[in-house]
Amino acid sequence: MHKKSDEPKFVAAIDQGTTSTRCMIFDQSGRVLGSAQREHEQIFPRAGWVEHNPDEIRANTDAVIARVLDITGLTSADIAAVGITNQRETAVVWDRSTGEPIYNAIVWQDTRTDKICTKIAGDDGPGRFQAKTGLPLSTYFAGPKARWILENVDTAGKDLCFGTIDTWVLWHLTGGAVHATDVTNASRTLLMDLKTLQWDSELCEAIGVPESMLPEIRSSSGEFGVVAEGPLQGVPITGILGDQQAATFGQACLSPGEAKNTYGTGNFMLLNTGTTPVASANGLLTTVCYQIGDQPAVYALEGSIAVTGSLVQWLRDNLGIIKTAAEIEPLALSVPDNGGAYFVPAFSGLFAPRWRPDARGVFAGLTRFINKGHLCRAVLEATAFQTREVLEAMRQDSGVELKALKVDGGMVVNETLMQFQADVLDVPVIRPVVNETTALGAAYAAGLAVGFWSGEDDIRTNWAEDKRWEPNMPAAERDRLYAEWNKAVERTYDWN
Repeated sequence: MHKKSDEPKFVAAIDQGTTSTRCMIFDQSGRVLGSAQREHEQIFPRAGWVEHNPDEIRANTDAVIARVLDITGLTSADIAAVGITNQRETAVVWDRSTGEPIYNAIVWQDTRTDKICTKIAGDDGPGRFQAKTGLPLSTYFAGPKARWILENVDTAGKDLCFGTIDTWVLWHLTGGAVHATDVTNASRTLLMDLKTLQWDSELCEAIGVPESMLPEIRSSSGEFGVVAEGPLQGVPITGILGDQQAATFGQACLSPGEAKNTYGTGNFMLLNTGTTPVASANGLLTTVCYQIGDQPAVYALEGSIAVTGSLVQWLRDNLGIIKTAAEIEPLALSVPDNGGAYFVPAFSGLFAPRWRPDARGVFAGLTRFINKGHLCRAVLEATAFQTREVLEAMRQDSGVELKALKVDGGMVVNETLMQFQADVLDVPVIRPVVNETTALGAAYAAGLAVGFWSGEDDIRTNWAEDKRWEPNMPAAERDRLYAEWNKAVERTYDWN
């Protein structure tokens, strides 16, 4: 139990992810005091559709807040501020007067807006708004999902609100008092101008989302509102960052040229490019990395890979080759190499840097020799190969040679994967002491706004290395494996 004090000693972070919601509490040194987590249902109404129940997410948010305070013995008096981080492009539309969602949340992985995106692109193609938004027209982003809901759900007599998941959680926590988002989440909708950091009427009209539905865009670190009820009642909400930007911030990638890779449901690599957006000629996204108070926004290049950790889940749940995610590593180690087998997990097309919505997953190079050990190794290696593709695109866009890669997320406990990642990249891979850098980044954004941390130097000081993997694969072997991987990827095209 922790004694109450006059000065709050901790910051809470709500991490609303693709598969679960958790609340974590951090101390001044960035260490985790307590954590509570709850999974929510993945709803698949038909092939390519992925939904979440916004009310379930709302209830789970309340539950994990109560649980973590129970575990730690803390009260609202001990918490200086709350930060929110979230799965980014997932879209919710609800009725402002009742607070009720008019449809399930449409998840970032969902591909139902393919025809809408093609129609909006017209003769200009997917790059129609890329100069203004930093994004291609893709099913990935939130704006077209909102349009789909407006076109397919009865909205008569409703006063509609739209938001990404951060906006939904913030609305709920403030009792419907605040309809806002931050610059990082807004930059994932296809509706915001990257330079002005405001909604753009031309974009809203073309995408088909009325500006009246949109939340106010604010800085990532500043006053959003106050928790209206429950165990954190009265605590200010002062930080919001999309999950990958939060992880970049939590990893202390605060200078241009610093990069992190998060290994979660998908993989997301972000390279800090400073206060000027860098346009990509190689299939990467230009996105807002963070904005602290009224300082200039910091931008990033991002490579988004749709399927990495969820591929391990698929191996477990759909194929039954493993019973738990932890079993994949010993099976992968039961063979010396992949035996010539490659797996390309293009379940919902390929994201960065290829952007091929027509691609579908393949196992390639199968022979009678292949056993489940080889398949497990091929699944892990797919994550590392996809990461190399993104890193090479970043190098070409930015001219920056990466000296090391900071890594975080659930898969970084897999040491076989981390070593293979270092080998195929030919740079050291570094895991921090606090692996849950997404929640930590949201906590930092919230804590900076209330003076709990004094500035970015505190974040750099808190960051600590846990383990590093040095590359030790011969160059010829690295090149051979990567060439075979590319051959396998090309087999996935034109399926859909």
